[in-house]
Amino acid sequence: MSISAAFFAQAQDVSLIRNTLDVYSNSQIGGSAKFNAMGGSNGALGGDANALLTNPAGLGVAISGEVSGTLSIMSNKNTSNSAGSSFGYKVNNADLGNVGGVMTFQLMTESAWKFVNIGVNFSNQSLDNYIETPGNSNVIYDFDATNSSSLARHAYDRYGTLSKTSFGVGANYNHSLYIGMGLNFSNVSLDQSDTAAFQSLQNGSLDYFSKQNTPYFERSSGFSASLGVIGKLGRNFRLGGAIETPTFWDIDRSYNFYNDPQLGDDYAVENRRLTSPMKATVSAAFVANKNFSMNLDYTVGLTKPSYKEYGGAEMQLNDFFDENVKTLSEVKLGAEYRVKQFRLRGGYAYTSSPFDALTVSRFANNGDVADQSYNNMILSDRNALSFGLGYDFKSFYIDATYQNISSKFNNPFLYGEAGGGFEDGYYSPSRLISSSSFVVSDVKNVINNFYLTFGWKF
Repeated sequence: MSISAAFFAQAQDVSLIRNTLDVYSNSQIGGSAKFNAMGGSNGALGGDANALLTNPAGLGVAISGEVSGTLSIMSNKNTSNSAGSSFGYKVNNADLGNVGGVMTFQLMTESAWKFVNIGVNFSNQSLDNYIETPGNSNVIYDFDATNSSSLARHAYDRYGTLSKTSFGVGANYNHSLYIGMGLNFSNVSLDQSDTAAFQSLQNGSLDYFSKQNTPYFERSSGFSASLGVIGKLGRNFRLGGAIETPTFWDIDRSYNFYNDPQLGDDYAVENRRLTSPMKATVSAAFVANKNFSMNLDYTVGLTKPSYKEYGGAEMQLNDFFDENVKTLSEVKLGAEYRVKQFRLRGGYAYTSSPFDALTVSRFANNGDVADQSYNNMILSDRNALSFGLGYDFKSFYIDATYQNISSKFNNPFLYGEAGGGFEDGYYSPSRLISSSSFVVSDVKNVINNFYLTFGWKF
């Protein structure tokens, strides 16, 4: 597949595409230290409020009430390599990562229905992400016959939060079948910029440029629902299945625009509606005894992201997603071993790249322009490793987890053509950059997370 000029025209931006998949279609939002230590894998185990993040039937597994709170500390580092140079930048963030609780109601009847439980879960995740790429003196833009500049640097800068609040109910039928449902309310607060700096070949001065329709600001709310079931196969095996509807997002945006024939440089506001993918999860668990258990989850996307079409911009986005985006595929594996009151946990999660191979026109290191195909454009597959410890004080418990998430992807920028009835370049107060090709850097992303949970059982 090729990305044509029409794709990025009319206010389309690499950061907007990245956020559609990385933020609004995100399935990686974290839970408690225990949940994260097991790779986010609990679809057939359940037992606490984090079941609402995978399979709400897990609420029905609980036989006692519980409430917990989790401190989350994140370190997100991007190292961007281009033309033999690299820039590394780390963003650190600490926040309340998760709060959850389950209320159990034992049915004191002769019916096979043993428990009906209610759960509430709140998860919060930082979206802070900064990618700075060094310049290339061979990428030169001629403003006129006497003024030329070379690329000095480029940066994507995003900061904000993603939160998800879930309410659910789960039921226990004869300690062998569990069913549940959940309602999920998501919120995003996101600020994004896309800037480039060029250095004059005549006097060495720097000029800073912003991509058309950036910076932009988004305040969004979304809703989804989920249904799930868990069944026991004998004493040691469980199977689970869950489905989550698409998240229906209402996105309020404001953005800066430049060089408009009538309005010049100003800002505008708009509303967008996005439907993120529907997801299905199948799970299997092995519970050897009270001391050892393990769980495997497989999540697949059943649909693709889709914007409500108000005009050409949303049509181009939907066409791109239809042709170039793969359905979500994610595998999560986790295990727990208990030694008296100690808990030892480990987990692994793999998320596949959301894009097919993409071919673009790009600047080589020597400044030449040619087409090149990339398998990991914008985003790539991700690997997450985690391990954790816990100690149970009977009524109270404490858990700690370390998690490492890594990925490598190709980072495109600088594309944007001006003229021809639209403006989509990079703009400074006095100049503009119009480019029909990308600069593409290689980025290594490493996220180190630490979680600390305090809980009370009653």
